[in-house]
Order: sequence, then structure tokens, then C-alpha cells
Amino acid sequence: MIPDPATQIGLGFDPERLRRIDGWMADHVASRRLAGLSFLITRKGEVAYRGMAGMRDAQTGEPVSRDTIWRIYSMTKPITTLAALMLYEEGAFQLDQPVADFIPSFGRLKVWKGEGHSLSDVEDLERPVTIHDLMTHQSGLIYDVEGGNALEQAMISEGLDFSRKGDRLEAAMERLTSLPLAFQPGARWHYGVSTDVLGRIVEVISGVSLASFFQERIFAPLGMSETGFFLRDPALKRRLAAIYGRGPEGFQPVPEPAGQSYDPGMKLFSGGGGLLSTVDDYQKFASMLLSGGRYSGGRLIGRKTFDLMTSNHMGGDLASRGQSHFAETTFHGIGFGLGLAVMLDPAKAKILGSAGEFNWGGMASTTFWVDPAEELTAILMTQLYPSSTYTLRRQLRVLTYQALV
Repeated sequence: MIPDPATQIGLGFDPERLRRIDGWMADHVASRRLAGLSFLITRKGEVAYRGMAGMRDAQTGEPVSRDTIWRIYSMTKPITTLAALMLYEEGAFQLDQPVADFIPSFGRLKVWKGEGHSLSDVEDLERPVTIHDLMTHQSGLIYDVEGGNALEQAMISEGLDFSRKGDRLEAAMERLTSLPLAFQPGARWHYGVSTDVLGRIVEVISGVSLASFFQERIFAPLGMSETGFFLRDPALKRRLAAIYGRGPEGFQPVPEPAGQSYDPGMKLFSGGGGLLSTVDDYQKFASMLLSGGRYSGGRLIGRKTFDLMTSNHMGGDLASRGQSHFAETTFHGIGFGLGLAVMLDPAKAKILGSAGEFNWGGMASTTFWVDPAEELTAILMTQLYPSSTYTLRRQLRVLTYQALV
């Protein structure tokens, strides 16, 4: 239900200013930059804005609706990190504990000497890769890149885009550790498959698949009935938004990215980017974070664990830690916690926001952020690959915060 102006005023928004978002969404659809999108803002636990525009599938003409299912890609990462932190609270591990204690093949890792060297030209680890390294992307693990350097291409050859049919995380970890790290653990920040490794640790400790852990320990308690790694019923495929890329005349269909089959029989669950969700479902997760780990039935994580998750672990901003990321957002004034980015200084980041706000996004231009200072959450769902195509996230931040009065 779209909130009325009186509700928006009561939540501290100027309704006229909020309507600017409607025009912005309509313009992106009319100009064919996006096929369709959905945006939701809550404040103080109530919906302040809900907008939808365009089509979830331009070929069929199906419009975007509240029940549209979206690929959230890396918005999976905060959920995987939360799952691990739930086990951390149960005494299952320490943050500075070596990953090799749970995945023994991590004990054989070496570090590549870099560009200009063969992949066999390696050096010993200065220290083990820790679970904290995984949560903060300081592990030395990177992503595969087509046409990239030798290590990035080797990851594709080893199926580390998680595209092999019948694959399991256990087997993928063995192949991953047959390759060297890109740099010494803790040396810098670099986005990569660290959270997929963290997902495997959740499986090892819990004794169940990552999909089962998510369902039993997170999705069921929060009432996230529309979120998962696969489409439980073939009929749900009609609600799955099509994915697009940028073409000469606007958006154009692109093939389903590797590893995204959504087959109920799948066995490999990417904790770094495999989930499907809806706007309303992901809002339940964001609301739990806004409440510091609480939900109507109790707590998923404790207050102090939440504080640690949303603190900056970089000792500075990401721009000072060897920024390597393909989104459109600057990392000046932005830190990184456990599984998500943290706003340190809006002036340095040159964007509207609040110190202490935390966020993350996905490869198909989705994003979410939670602002405890303003008691606000915001979620954007769309399906445009890659996320750096347009500055959607920065534009929406401005449109959201300019409406607060």
C-alpha cells in the first residue's frame, strides 16, 4: 500500500519532495535506461515511500509488482555474514581463527608474486587467512574476470564462477585452494569470493547446507517466505524479473550470468551472490538490522555483535585500503564492517547520508542501506548488469535524503 501524504508528513518527509522519486523512476524507464524497478523507504518502522515503474520482463510486458522476484547477487553477503556471526555467538569460532581449522586445504595456500609472474611463482603466507579476513575482504581472495590477469582467468577455468552443474561448495573450495592468493592476508581490501568461503564454514560448523541454515535460522524467523537460492515452484519463474545490460538503444536482454540456475536440485549455494528475493522480503532483513538484530520473535544476533558488525574494521576508509570494486560509488569516506560497507564521513564521500549508516548492493544494480540515525531503511530492486552502468545508488540517496524535513 502506498502511504498517504499525512503518513509521510508524520514520518518526517515532505510528500512533494518524495514525489520527485516517481519522476526519476519514470524517466529511467521512458529513456530505456532500465526496463523496470522498485524502490521502498521505511522510517521508524513504517513505509514512507513505495514506488514501482516499468516491466519486470519487457518481452512479455509483465509489469513490476510487489511480488516480483529479483536476483540480489551480493546483497546475499550480509545474510551469509549474519549467519556466521550467529554461530560465532554460540562459541563456534573466534574471528582471528584460521580458516584452515574448518577448511584444511586453506593450510596449503601460497601467495602469487603478481603480474609478470607465472601462477607457480609464489611465496609463503606471512600469516594464515582468518575468518575476520573473509568477513572484511582482506583475505587475498579475488573474483574471476574475463580477460583479466592470469589468476583471474584461472579462477574461471576452475569453475569458480560457480557455474559447474552438480557442483558443491566443498569441491569448489578444493579447486579454489589449488590457486594462490592475490596478496598477503590483511595487506589490503579487495572484493572477491571471501563470503563464499564463509558460507562453506557455516555449512561445516552447522552440519547442514547453507540453504537449510538460511531457511531455518534466518528466513523462517523473519517471515522471508519469498527468499532463497532457487525457485521452489516452476510457476514462480513468471515472477522472476528478466536481466538486462546496456545496449546502443537502451537496455537489452543478456544471458543469465554463470552460476545462476535457480534449480531446486542445485547443491552449491553461493553465499557471496546466489539469492533471489522480493522488496518486501529483503525489507524484513533490513528492519531486523535497523533494530540492532531484533525482530518480533526475539533476536538473531546480540546488541554487541551487531555493533561489531556495523563498525569500521579498516582503520581508515576503503580508498586508503587498496580499493578494488566495480560499483559506481566512491570509497572515500566509506569504511567496511563485517559483510557490509559503513558510512564514515558523508562530506568526504561527497554524498548525502549519516555517519554510521551501512549498506551493500548487488551486481544487477540492486542496493539497500540502513540509517540508524534517521531510523530509515531503503531498498532498490532492478536488474541491470553491471552495477556500474549508471549512478543509480547515489541518485537515489540524494532523492531520499532531500525529502527529509
